[in-house]
Amino acid sequence: MKTSDFYFDLPEELIAQTPLKDREKSRLLVLDKNNGDIQHKNFYDVIDYLNEGDLLVLNNTRVIPARLLGKRENTGGKVEFLLLNNIEGDNWETLVKPGKKAKVGDIIEFGEGILKAEIIDIKEGGTRIVRFIYKGIFNEILDKLGEMPLPPYITEKLNDRERYQTVYSKVEGSAAAPTAGLHFTEDLLAKIKNKGVKIAYITLHVGLGTFRPVKVDDVEGHNMHSEFYEVSKETSELINSVKESGKKVISVGTTSTRTLESVSDDSGKVKESKGWTDIFIYPGYKFKSIDGLITNFHLPESTLVMLVSALAGKENILNAYEEAIKEKYRFFSFGDAMIII
Repeated sequence: MKTSDFYFDLPEELIAQTPLKDREKSRLLVLDKNNGDIQHKNFYDVIDYLNEGDLLVLNNTRVIPARLLGKRENTGGKVEFLLLNNIEGDNWETLVKPGKKAKVGDIIEFGEGILKAEIIDIKEGGTRIVRFIYKGIFNEILDKLGEMPLPPYITEKLNDRERYQTVYSKVEGSAAAPTAGLHFTEDLLAKIKNKGVKIAYITLHVGLGTFRPVKVDDVEGHNMHSEFYEVSKETSELINSVKESGKKVISVGTTSTRTLESVSDDSGKVKESKGWTDIFIYPGYKFKSIDGLITNFHLPESTLVMLVSALAGKENILNAYEEAIKEKYRFFSFGDAMIII
């Protein structure tokens, strides 16, 4: 299976640069995964495709202001950090630019020295392990000095930080938003609950890999990034009871999907668990826990396009993307949505 099999030509003007004022008024492409049929709706119509007793699984991770701009203590040269994973205590895995000059032992300072970082290790792949040095509470300092780590294809300034958070975000730790969830409002979620649809939460902290392209010709040769997840006992029991009742489990976003598939056994039973997952889902994969998916439109040749192709079929997905381009849907993080049922 070739990476180029998942290529499509996307006009640059369809890459959404800013979020809509009203979250739930994004457009919604409805794709029947069995026959490829397509309908065009608005996101608030998603409730029509959720039935009483079904379960919606949401990722409650919260994006941290993970982009830090600093300078070298000895030379004053500019340095940019993107915090990826909290390894332990004050040690973080970090993407550093410019990377080649970032050596073990280097000290970087931020905010006139309010926060400092010492590079203590270099990982395979070029990321750095850094130890932060500060007085006070790290999250408060980060909130003061850090910026939202918007994807590289978004060049417009984000005026409201909360617009890059889901309304149900809770557990801090992501370097990127689980963007499928950005379309939900508290009012829409209340209507969904009132219909008798159950809602469960998992946590997966989204890392750098969400932006990384597949650089190998053969899909099977791609090394997937690892991300931290947690599934509670309450959520696992709810998922299992819904599955046993014959109702559908609909995941919101590829992050929720990867988490659920990571903690499911071959029968689809989910267990309480936390840890790191590097699951790579592409066509040929047999889904164990989810029945449907709400997701945004993804980059050509990305692992995310491969995941949705595994669920709905590559031909159906590429046809749906062609239709979305024709109808001028907005793409990527601040773009429109699709539900695969």
